[in-house]
Amino acid sequence: MKLLFIGDVVGEPGRQMVQDYLPRLKKRFQPQLTIINGENAADGKGINERIYKQFLEWGAQAVTMGNHTWDKRDIFEFIDDAKYLVRPSNLPPETPGTGIIYVKINQHEVAIINLLARTFMMPADDPFREADRLIEEARKRTNLIFIDFHGEATSEKQAFGWYVDGRVSAVVGTHTHTQTADERILPSGTAYISDAGMTGPYEAILGMEREAVIKRFLTNLPVRFEVPKTGKTQLNGVVIDLDPQTGKATSIKRILINDDHPYMD
Repeated sequence: MKLLFIGDVVGEPGRQMVQDYLPRLKKRFQPQLTIINGENAADGKGINERIYKQFLEWGAQAVTMGNHTWDKRDIFEFIDDAKYLVRPSNLPPETPGTGIIYVKINQHEVAIINLLARTFMMPADDPFREADRLIEEARKRTNLIFIDFHGEATSEKQAFGWYVDGRVSAVVGTHTHTQTADERILPSGTAYISDAGMTGPYEAILGMEREAVIKRFLTNLPVRFEVPKTGKTQLNGVVIDLDPQTGKATSIKRILINDDHPYMD
């Protein structure tokens, strides 16, 4: 089974890259499952129902989130009905939505989990213990388990990857918007990468206009960050091969598309 994951989609430029390149990626890699991280898809922070449905129309089977899940207020109006939207699971029990979904792929089911790391992040419950709970739940139905681990610190992401090695099929890090080059199959069969990167503006700083970010560092004053409306763009992600019988990963490959790394069909 082949799984395609597209890293943090930022604003309209990121959505346009998904629309333009997802058909080409699907043709090339033939994934049975496509997952998109959409927590920055609406104006750089949050998601709305229209964008969520667009991702599904364009070929995604699941949309994962992160610390910006609640930045668009209308998410409260549709999240409980959005059965393919996965928000961080390690939030209070009363939180709307769900942190785990199951997607049927032919005769197999894939569990998709979203967890929020804690180092330099918003308050959240322990993702390690929440992973224990969710993995135990998921393995009653399937041995194909994918985790989007949304966090800042590489050390926490690596620790988490080793912690669940052999118990899940893949751990893909998100949030930093910078693709790491540490993709590997851990010894017990879990595909791992610290961060899949972002999809959106390329000549920007983490998807935001350069001038505003630089001003923030120069002055230490509050500055409004906005997604550039024009300019070069990029798409980052990974493609992972899974053995549907064992649930183990057999390969993981980075996807990097930008002007310096043009896409070749």
